[in-house]
Amino acid sequence: MANRSSTEVRSTCPYCGVGCGVLIDVKAGQIADVRGDPLHPANFGRLCTKGATLHLTAQPTTRALYPGLRRDRGAPRKRASWDEALDLAAERFGRTIWEHGPDSVAFYISGQLLTEDYYVFNKLARALVGTNNIDTNSRLCMSSAVTGYKLTLGADAPPACYEDLDQADCVLIAGSNMAYAHPILFRRLEDARERNPALKLIVIDPRRTDTAAAADLHLPVFPGTDVALFNGMLHVLIWEGLCDLDYIGRHTEGFEALKQAVKEFTPSSVAATCGIAEADLVQAARWFGGARAVLSLYCQGLNQSVQGTEKNAALINLHLATGQIGRPGAGPFSLTGQPNAMGGREVGGMATLLSGHRDPASTTDREEMARFWDIDELPATPGKTAVEIFDAMRDGQIKAIWIACTNPAQSMPDHAKVVEALQRADFVVLQEAYRSTETAAFADVLLPATSWGEKEGTVTNSERRISRVRAAVAGPGEARHDWRIAVDFARRLGPRLGKDAERLFPYEHPEQIYDEHRETTRGRDLDITGLSYAVLESRGPQQWPFPEGATTGKSRLYEDGVFATASGRARFIAAPCRALAEATDVRFPLHLSTGRLRDQWHGMSRTGTVGRLFHHVEEPLLSLNQQDMQRRGLSNGDLVRVSSRRGELRLRVQSAEDVRPAQAWLPMHWGSAFMQGGGTNVLLPSAFDPHSKQPELKHAAVRVEKLEYAWQVMALRSGDALSRLDSVRPLLREFPYATCGLIGRDVPVLVFRAAAPAPVADEAIVRLDAALGLDDDVQVMNYQDKRRGVSKRALVLDGRLVGARLIGETTAREWLKELIASGASAADARRWILAPIASTPTGQTPRGRVVCNCFDVSEARIRAELGAGATLEQVQELLQCGTSCGSCLPELRRMAIETRGTAKPAQPVEEIV
Repeated sequence: MANRSSTEVRSTCPYCGVGCGVLIDVKAGQIADVRGDPLHPANFGRLCTKGATLHLTAQPTTRALYPGLRRDRGAPRKRASWDEALDLAAERFGRTIWEHGPDSVAFYISGQLLTEDYYVFNKLARALVGTNNIDTNSRLCMSSAVTGYKLTLGADAPPACYEDLDQADCVLIAGSNMAYAHPILFRRLEDARERNPALKLIVIDPRRTDTAAAADLHLPVFPGTDVALFNGMLHVLIWEGLCDLDYIGRHTEGFEALKQAVKEFTPSSVAATCGIAEADLVQAARWFGGARAVLSLYCQGLNQSVQGTEKNAALINLHLATGQIGRPGAGPFSLTGQPNAMGGREVGGMATLLSGHRDPASTTDREEMARFWDIDELPATPGKTAVEIFDAMRDGQIKAIWIACTNPAQSMPDHAKVVEALQRADFVVLQEAYRSTETAAFADVLLPATSWGEKEGTVTNSERRISRVRAAVAGPGEARHDWRIAVDFARRLGPRLGKDAERLFPYEHPEQIYDEHRETTRGRDLDITGLSYAVLESRGPQQWPFPEGATTGKSRLYEDGVFATASGRARFIAAPCRALAEATDVRFPLHLSTGRLRDQWHGMSRTGTVGRLFHHVEEPLLSLNQQDMQRRGLSNGDLVRVSSRRGELRLRVQSAEDVRPAQAWLPMHWGSAFMQGGGTNVLLPSAFDPHSKQPELKHAAVRVEKLEYAWQVMALRSGDALSRLDSVRPLLREFPYATCGLIGRDVPVLVFRAAAPAPVADEAIVRLDAALGLDDDVQVMNYQDKRRGVSKRALVLDGRLVGARLIGETTAREWLKELIASGASAADARRWILAPIASTPTGQTPRGRVVCNCFDVSEARIRAELGAGATLEQVQELLQCGTSCGSCLPELRRMAIETRGTAKPAQPVEEIV
């Protein structure tokens, strides 16, 4: 609870699409703490491990503080005034548009922008510049959900709400490790299961994640077989008479064609295709068809695919066939990945959308928006979507790009192509809160933007609920609000294009933008003309639609069975089964899938500044089944090369029981800011769904080879760790394998790891020592044993070890990390640094991986207590783990089951040939 000398500001979390409310504690003009807002209906006071550490990210150390520019591509950027930077941007964009036309420029924006920011960018691109080349990183996560909803239900509108978790008696989770990606919603589901033990949970995922481990039925389908699975389930529903024929007849169309299409999807053939037991397929269908209320929750496992639209449609078919939509506890519910992906869809922040859920391909919709904005016309040429924008940059069609609040040099697939595109572009503007993202290296103009805790506006979460975002503190340095930057640029660009930008962009406050956006929704499916900042302030977050005259928003859509199609009927879609973007073969025999970790977020520009968020997983690790480890002669911690048809990465490997044979798994978060190489997306193809244009970011065919890197270095440094990150990042490129990151609960400690097949040049080590402040031979203790290949340096200040660099030393690494992170006495370290033979002080056992970040409880400690006979409840009472944010609860429960030896029998696995 905030004390009397502090102020609390009510706002929202900037991470996933759950849209949790937060209370920001401000002391002396600085963000001091954060806690969940008990009044917010998305989370009722709960926060996950990322949200609970938001205050630790609110520091200027890693932020972009001042505008920077360079007039020549090869020159470094220099600090500039806002006028200089925006004038140069307007001059270059204006010249490009005059010489090559409006489609020679593009805008690539973000689902982390506020709705007001989004609206201004949409108007800037279409009404001022005259191009539909505006897209968002939401294209990478939610566009298949958009097209799936529009194709079947007629509008991009999730029909369910969070309350349905409390009322369902069957929940199906597909393509989502909800326990990690949407932990607050997963806790709500856990609560519902405690109240209703009869509730059935079905999880569809190639891996046995913590979400899958909690399921009553886990269907570990082969990658890319979701459409076959859903068609097989529908086959069973039809065969066993579990469809709601009355609902189908009154409210849908296309069922007979679909019925014919799924005849061939018999349980036995689908089970073979998907790699699951036939009985499990039938059981899933029976639970779905026999339930009173079924809620489906799905995310990137369905969306990030070349058949993402078909996967979405095939799942929605199940709901329409059983009438499981438009009533409490039922419906197909797409979980958004970013805090305002929904808001961006509302205002037309994607190439394939216009404001108010209008269609840029519709002459009527374009004319309607042109009249509203009081301009002659809107562009009719289809805009390029995310992958297409960067392809067009490589080909020279798009010559200038404005990137805001996103990091395509890390997040886009086929990384090498994206880097090439950014290098070839004539002019790149980056509007960004963090100065060291991978994309910043390519920016000719860098514009510092405000971020969480500093902005005013609105966001819309996964359940269509609009929340107010409020500023708690001012932005650091000269950072400006995103909407303000776009408006200032538009006012400079307008005269160069002969247009009255002052009239088009009269805004001086975000509420003016919101009010204009609100009017674009009048009479539309997402009508919010009854909402205002005042209503949101007095009544709290509200769901749309909320038309003028309404007293509340709508929790569920389609309760009357009338859909947003021309006929008013929902459409069944006969979804064909198409192949993955690429197949495995002899050269690339493994199916690689990617996903999220519990404690990291996207490309780590924010979470990568918090040491404790690395404690659960410190570095990027490739997970393989033990069978595949044995075939390759691999042990945990070995270095491997993982290669696809596009690129390769070098990283450590671990055995994982949750991964099936012939498959592999890699977290999505690490990029070249934290590891040697471009990160996971170096491996992934840029192939995309032909309907949604969403790329297949979940799968690639790869091979894995063991690396024999005998020479290894590790370095640690506390004190100014965040600043030193910028210094060591260039060194990542000097080693065949290298990673950097943080540890430390209160004071961050920089960790740098590298390896090579033979000792690297002394110059690289000299630069590493200098970057870490370990180059002062007067202060630094130094031990060299060239015969053994051992080199150790350590810095002790005020009796505490604050830095160390070791080569050829292995046994003391974990002990050293914990010694520096804890700030303990350096007495043992002094003896260690001067020892001719590497050793760890007696009795010093590394704690290892931390499971509970809130109370800093390690896996080793938890397993020791469970192994001694304690129940999970007793362990929680003793260690407090899982009693705060609860993000670790699924893992704790799984560990308790494993320790008791009562885990569910392993399901049979089959090799993918």
